[in-house]
Amino acid sequence: MTTDAKKLLKISIFFIFSLLIVLYAFYRTKALVFGVKIQDVNIAERDQTRDGIMKVKGSAENALKLYLDGREIPIDEKGNFEDTVALLPGYNMMVIQAEDKFGHKDEKYYKLTF
Repeated sequence: MTTDAKKLLKISIFFIFSLLIVLYAFYRTKALVFGVKIQDVNIAERDQTRDGIMKVKGSAENALKLYLDGREIPIDEKGNFEDTVALLPGYNMMVIQAEDKFGHKDEKYYKLTF
């Protein structure tokens, strides 16, 4: 093998190794970069609501704490949550708040009529 080919091979291996380190670092810090995100919230349909009690399901990516109308609710290791809400007759406002371990927050507001 010539000297130029060896030099090119060393540079290529170094570049690939450096790229792998950068990609791994990005993968490990994506929670810091993208923060917390509330998503896939399913609110029961009107005909499924009985006596003003409604089931709320969803997920909160990268969440450490989750609050539904100011009350902390449990989440599993994947960020899924499920809880029930009592509705008053008429107009209701529901707030879901999520917080991650870095202090980033996300809020979603839902307007409901019972």
